[in-house]
Amino acid sequence: MRFSVFHNLGAPGRLDEYHEVMREAREFAVAADQAGFWSTWYTEHHFGHEGIELTPNPVLMGTDIAAHTSRIRIGQAANIITFWHPLRLAEDIALLDQLSGGRVEVGVGRGLYGREAMNLNPLADPRDQEQNRALFEETLDVMRKAWSGEFFSHDGRFHRFPAPGVQWNHPLSPATPDYTEDGVITKLAVTPRSYQRPHPPLWQVIDSPRSIESAARAGIQGLFWLPPVSALKDRFELYRRAATEATGREHALGEGIGLVRDVYVADTMERARAEFEEAVMTSYRWITHWRGLGNLMEAGEQLTDDHRLSYDFLAERNLLVGTPDHVAGKIQELRDELNLEHLLLWTTHPGLEHRNAMRSLELFAEKVMPQFAGQP
Repeated sequence: MRFSVFHNLGAPGRLDEYHEVMREAREFAVAADQAGFWSTWYTEHHFGHEGIELTPNPVLMGTDIAAHTSRIRIGQAANIITFWHPLRLAEDIALLDQLSGGRVEVGVGRGLYGREAMNLNPLADPRDQEQNRALFEETLDVMRKAWSGEFFSHDGRFHRFPAPGVQWNHPLSPATPDYTEDGVITKLAVTPRSYQRPHPPLWQVIDSPRSIESAARAGIQGLFWLPPVSALKDRFELYRRAATEATGREHALGEGIGLVRDVYVADTMERARAEFEEAVMTSYRWITHWRGLGNLMEAGEQLTDDHRLSYDFLAERNLLVGTPDHVAGKIQELRDELNLEHLLLWTTHPGLEHRNAMRSLELFAEKVMPQFAGQP
């Protein structure tokens, strides 16, 4: 079983010491690398003056982490690709893959917040879901072409490459038919190619049936977070069925899926809650303002006005917080019910003391991970 770190950097009130927040994140990743975690993942968010979501560029963040680690894989959960020029992002990811010796896992997303989209690429406006999805799919298509290492062209709704009418004539770069016609550039080749071929593994943050099916059929691995176990069963099964139909090969339940869970380990249940409660609640107050509580319902449960966000509400649905044995029991439940093969731990919620996050990571590595050693 794979264990990884999900790191959505947050530090309310600490914007003036951002460098120190980065140092702590680096120390956390180095400890995870040394403890044998499979990967570490960084998010993309912009304009976060609240201090809750602080990483505008997960590829650049991953470059620093790659330089300070040796084995742990570097993921993005996710690059909001609708905000980026597809060729530039493809180049940056390929360069990170080369610099890290092929340790990159590419996470892609469509974007949630209007204040980000409207100030980075209005075409990605999440209020227009059909256009947002179309932009996402075309951007990813361009990136895959760019990673191929071959000369390519693209003429789509949002992007056209190469730009028409560009003349080319240089003695060190002969205008061959591979990429020119009558002295005009008709195709491009992006360098560098990624270290991994044909490109680093792809992941998408997914939840809705449409996104789950689309990712599975496109050969993109899925990342989930919020729903309780009972509500994840149908989602995991939908992904399995769509992947099986797309490939013609029977996929196992849980294959190609990673699950983010809020995880905190301490010597006692009481201490775990006391140290972690306010930090994890900060994240949930933030995210449920936009998403509501619907994604936290059990299978068959209807959201009502009686539902209220609280620590106790979360604890019985999706938190892995407590003693090592308690947390291990919760993980075993995920194994039994979902055949989960990849768990991503989100411990570093906004405001959590760094020393406590480090201690939780240490306890998880020493007392939880060994209980799953050797499990497929």
